[in-house]
Amino acid sequence: MLRLFEKLHNFKLLPVFVIVSMAIGIGIGKIYGISNFDLTPPIDALASIVHGTYEFSLPNTLALGVVVGLFLMMYPAMTNIRFGDLGKAVKSPKQLVVVLFFNFAVAPFFMLLLANLFLTPGSDFHTGLVLYGLAPCIAMVIVFTFLSFGNSALAIVLVALNAILQMLLIPVYAHWLLGNVQFDVWVVGESVLLYLGFPLVAGLLTRYLGVKKYGEQGFKKVKSLLDTLSIVGLLFTLIVMFALKGDLILDRPGVILELALPMTVFFGVMFVVVYLVGWKLGFSYEDAVAVGFNATGRDFE
Repeated sequence: MLRLFEKLHNFKLLPVFVIVSMAIGIGIGKIYGISNFDLTPPIDALASIVHGTYEFSLPNTLALGVVVGLFLMMYPAMTNIRFGDLGKAVKSPKQLVVVLFFNFAVAPFFMLLLANLFLTPGSDFHTGLVLYGLAPCIAMVIVFTFLSFGNSALAIVLVALNAILQMLLIPVYAHWLLGNVQFDVWVVGESVLLYLGFPLVAGLLTRYLGVKKYGEQGFKKVKSLLDTLSIVGLLFTLIVMFALKGDLILDRPGVILELALPMTVFFGVMFVVVYLVGWKLGFSYEDAVAVGFNATGRDFE
């Protein structure tokens, strides 16, 4: 088991594991036709467990799979955070300004431009892509920052600030760019609590209790296993995500390509530009990575 964990933590093999996980997910989705199910929102699935009304079904299981996978990804990254690190991250005005500028003054309009170029205005795909461009990511960017040895504490602060602002601004942008579009901002709040709040509290407590019991050096040994757990969570989440639309991916590959083109351009251009801006402003590698991912990643949670 330990050897398997060591292989998973080998970044040279990670692309292979990612591709295999995607293939497994697509296969599961194709076999069970999962896109035909009405999926249960993760919050509702968890609430049914608390209230004792949970019923085992494929939609409920997949909803919990997303929660479990993202928690396994986020939790190890949070064990790296010290309370003092969060305080220092708050005092990073340049980094905060860069992320907010690109997330709310550049990204929505750049994605709208790409959607207009690649998709038919007014179509469901066009609307979905524009909405996707409005919402900064609230979970995965922390994991990507962690795996890239970036400033995880800064990433958490940026995610929290992005989450608050998008709850206020997404309805405004959606109405401005798309017209009469219904959007439930409380879904964002629930996602922040579920995918950021719980892992953060668990990670801080784990670090505090672990260092208290084993010391800083002793806790590092525990951390090596936890870090691998993050990779396991990533691969598991990929399986679940691709299972959700596996049958559609195989039945309508043209749609995937149609959406992949503008999204690839968006992510590539945004990350390179933001990273270069950070470099020009004298950000450290750790801060530039955190800023780059936070200003590029979009919210699928």
